[in-house]
Amino acid sequence: MAAAANIGPEADERKAQRSYWEEHSRDLTVEAMMLDSRAAELDKEERPEVLSLLPSYEGKSVLELGAGIGRFTGELAKIAGHVFAVDFIESVIKKNESINGHYKNTSFMCTDVTSPDLMIEANSIDLIFSNWLLMYLSDEEIDKLVERMVKRLKVGGYIFFRESCFHQSGDLGRKVNPTHYREPRFYTKVFKECETFIQDGTSFKLSLVTFKCIGAYVDIKKDQNQICWLWQKVNSSEDGGFQSFLDNVQYKASGILRYERIFGDGYVSTGGVETTKEFVNKLDLKPGQKVLDVGCGIGGGDFYMAEKYCTHVVGIDLSINMILFALERAIGRKCSVEFEVADCTTKTYPGQTFDVIYSRDTILHIQDKPSLFKSFFKWLKPGGKVLISDYCKSSGKPSEEFAAYIKQRGYDLHDVEAYGQMLKNAGFDDVIAEDRTDQFLRVLQKELDKFEMNKDAFLSDFAQEDYDDIVNGWKAKVERSSAGEQRWAPASLLHPISQPRRDPVVDAAARPLLQPPLPELLPCPPRHRGILTSLPSFARLNSLLNFF
Repeated sequence: MAAAANIGPEADERKAQRSYWEEHSRDLTVEAMMLDSRAAELDKEERPEVLSLLPSYEGKSVLELGAGIGRFTGELAKIAGHVFAVDFIESVIKKNESINGHYKNTSFMCTDVTSPDLMIEANSIDLIFSNWLLMYLSDEEIDKLVERMVKRLKVGGYIFFRESCFHQSGDLGRKVNPTHYREPRFYTKVFKECETFIQDGTSFKLSLVTFKCIGAYVDIKKDQNQICWLWQKVNSSEDGGFQSFLDNVQYKASGILRYERIFGDGYVSTGGVETTKEFVNKLDLKPGQKVLDVGCGIGGGDFYMAEKYCTHVVGIDLSINMILFALERAIGRKCSVEFEVADCTTKTYPGQTFDVIYSRDTILHIQDKPSLFKSFFKWLKPGGKVLISDYCKSSGKPSEEFAAYIKQRGYDLHDVEAYGQMLKNAGFDDVIAEDRTDQFLRVLQKELDKFEMNKDAFLSDFAQEDYDDIVNGWKAKVERSSAGEQRWAPASLLHPISQPRRDPVVDAAARPLLQPPLPELLPCPPRHRGILTSLPSFARLNSLLNFF
């Protein structure tokens, strides 16, 4: 919550927000603060989730803006060095102090976050935390506040904030609602573009650590509009790494929209919904299963799995642009899908979290595939399944042209046999590899023909240059694949066996008796990547191994 005394439009904004929160602070309860009849249920799930997303703040200084009645204040105070809790409604901050005042490391301040009266020394705070704050500020107020936040933050410090985006989430009635339900790309842009300077000319910016929707709201309300961000203050000379390359070169917003136009709503990879249906059908998904989509793009496959099979899907992607579009495409769908900007090579999950791991068009970017596959093995439940599609290459040294293409794209490609061996080394069994490049070529040509036929419709929304880029790109893929360099990797079957790994002696004795014959290979879908699907581990075999 926030408000301040200014002049002009900002004064009107502050007056409206103060009036709104004075009305909704008569009852100093969790329900009143969250404006939702299911507040107790949501708070039970949401509060620990939000806290789990924070960086380490043990013994550190925390500035909590819009602290309210202290849902988070007490939790922060338990391990922080000092907490500065700020809110602009006097009765609210007094309630917070009555609940959490026994924490001697906590200061309570009744002031507006936009007010110059909020005196916080520059470079003094390790973590700035807010929960539902910026949605009660004007655009101009946010611009000014973000700059102040960065100045107050130590280098290497963090800003965490969570907002309601797109639309109202709480179901309690409101006579007037001055809340700003913005698109998440607004907040992302403001924080990303903020830059501050010190006297010697050194400049600092914010680097995005993560950006995701709150899982509790997806679970309970099938709503992706509760979104949080975590930023870190860094020197402006840092280049942003691979994420910056993806969002500024390979997956620019305009490029994503072009791909979606050719592949269909929600999709940015070959085959669109038809290929997704074929692949996902082989997974035999069941209601309530949990799926991890690594490199989820703009979410089409995730929506399909959640809506058709009633699964809960967690979609992660390193590209900020991809996740922004995915969240926009989720509006109104009411399905159990949560999205997050995350690096799959550093992201961690508890062991045996997922029933299925699904990945399309992504692992070609990963340099250390063996480590990632070991993580997949750990994250899967016993009997869990994997489906991967990816680019491959022919064995031997690539031509100069193909090598330049791989370098420009930042790909890490392997031949089919080597790819399969990496999966075996990670713990997966029965990896079967096949080359389906001929099928890939047929699909490329079909897509190209259809695209050229719809040229006028495309040019009504995009430039001739965009059209030429796609046509030339598809023809180049046809040429590389026809030459035998770019391969469509195999359809492979694999299944994780429950940890620990099997004793090879026991395995040799048990396999002929207990392992059923492999099913017929899946029809290879029209994709330009390998397909890696998994079979469940066999309970009888696991029981035998446990016995030994």
